[in-house]
Amino acid sequence: MVPVTLSYAYQVPGGSMADRFGNNHNIGLSAARKFKSNYLLGLEGSFMFGNQVVDRSILKELVTTNGVIVDQDGNPASILLYERGYTIFAVAGKLIPVAGPNPNSGMLLKIGGGYMRHKLLIESQNNVVPALEGEYAKGYDRLTAGPAALLFVGYQHLSNNRRVNFMVGFEMQLGFTQSLRPFNFDTGRPGDTGRLDFLNGLRAGWTLPIYRAKDDRQFYQ
Repeated sequence: MVPVTLSYAYQVPGGSMADRFGNNHNIGLSAARKFKSNYLLGLEGSFMFGNQVVDRSILKELVTTNGVIVDQDGNPASILLYERGYTIFAVAGKLIPVAGPNPNSGMLLKIGGGYMRHKLLIESQNNVVPALEGEYAKGYDRLTAGPAALLFVGYQHLSNNRRVNFMVGFEMQLGFTQSLRPFNFDTGRPGDTGRLDFLNGLRAGWTLPIYRAKDDRQFYQ
């Protein structure tokens, strides 16, 4: 069986991640191969996004004495900060059929290793701020990435009629990241190294199980 799952998680940051961002949303897509032994191997990807930016001091050098950032015409500009990022994991796990209508339902345990990447998305709505356009924005976006690990403990339910299929559980992502920018304009120094980025949350999703069809052909001699 190959379960394909589209999921959503609400994540709470920890470690170095909490110094930069608040809680975020996460949309994930996964596919795995489940073997007769109830072990599984698969791939998972997710896209993280949010508007809770804790460290808003990155633009302090662009603020005038009047407390605003001005655009190219000298007018006050409206600057919005967002969190954007993604993860990719190769996962291994096991399904323990302790509850549910069939052997494909039960406690689901997964561990994984992969890659985490995130940054600040800086948007000026109806204004053009030269210092934040094009290549200049890279001096403020805090682009960060590195190897990552995943742990998931939850429950998978696949109904006998194949209509009610879902999963839900607790997930932890841990990134061993560092800055990909050699220089930050606001600090005048290189970006962070040796970061530990935690993301913890509850993930729930809808699963489409793809079963291998039985070969019921008959052969005659």
